[in-house]
Amino acid sequence: MSTAPLIDENVQTLAQLAQLLSRVPTKDYQRPLGGKATQSLGKHVRHVLEHYQTLLNACQTSAESFDYEQRKREAALESQPDFAGERVRELQARLKALSSMNHDTTLTLSYPLEVNSASSQAALPTSLGRELAFLTSHSIHHMALLGLLCEQLDIALPDNFGVHPSTLRYWEQQKQAKAILKSCADT
Repeated sequence: MSTAPLIDENVQTLAQLAQLLSRVPTKDYQRPLGGKATQSLGKHVRHVLEHYQTLLNACQTSAESFDYEQRKREAALESQPDFAGERVRELQARLKALSSMNHDTTLTLSYPLEVNSASSQAALPTSLGRELAFLTSHSIHHMALLGLLCEQLDIALPDNFGVHPSTLRYWEQQKQAKAILKSCADT
């Protein structure tokens, strides 16, 4: 199976994120939010983008393993929405370049564990397809949180912002089914 459908979902997800980045003023992007003022739009965006970078870097370098927790944590991604928007476009292009790879391309996720007060790394077998599916869900989860934070800031977003592609497909099926039922009732 081709990675194209999984890549398309991620490219579409990042396109939603780009919409937010094009609308948010820098002061709101950086503003501390939440009860403890530890959240910000920028922190969530940085987190999402760095996960994509981690996987893409692993694919590009054919790394033996990759670790989502060992991210670069670029401050500019969480403080400058224009910079983050540029990074989104770069990531979309890099994702599209993966379309020649098979979904079952083997990867190894290095996952940090603490066992009996000792740190260790678990080497977890995974695949490119599995990780692309994870990135869609992970990104949508953070985008749903971003949507809630944007509501607090009165930043309008599209109705489908932070909605998983599978939910969007379900909504479309329901819409079509209702249209068919209405058409049958009208005849």
